[in-house]
Amino acid sequence: MSSGTGITDADGRPVPITVTVDEHVPATVTAGGTDPTAPDDGPASTAPDGDPTPAPRIGIRLTHPAGELVWSCAPEAARRLAAELLRAAEEAENAPAGRPVTVGAGELRRGDVRDGDRAMTVESARTDGSTVHVTWKSGAGRSWTQAYAADAAITLKRRLTEGR
Repeated sequence: MSSGTGITDADGRPVPITVTVDEHVPATVTAGGTDPTAPDDGPASTAPDGDPTPAPRIGIRLTHPAGELVWSCAPEAARRLAAELLRAAEEAENAPAGRPVTVGAGELRRGDVRDGDRAMTVESARTDGSTVHVTWKSGAGRSWTQAYAADAAITLKRRLTEGR
């Protein structure tokens, strides 16, 4: 990753991030099997003769004008972090906008959600001359197609970003 990721600090300044893979940190093994002061990344690996082997780590470095933060974690912890980031991103994208937006039927895109009492999501929109055929999907999973004039105003509760 690099500063082009769109990650910023609280003041809106870009924060470059570097992720390293397969750096090894010696695992400390105690009688209980793991280092009690280590983060909960699971048990450390040990060789058959009992000597600790280097555990694979994922390094995360955030570089900021005020200083640098360096973290590392086991691959499983990196997967849990990635899953939480993905969940939060989807929640943010699916949150209703502050106020509805109105677009012409010809501008509808897959994933747009119509404003109203019931959830209706655009599955597809096909233009045929001055008519737009929109296939909607309800929250209950039913689909149907409606025809609109291309300039008909459709009020949306939520609009997905252009890249999705």
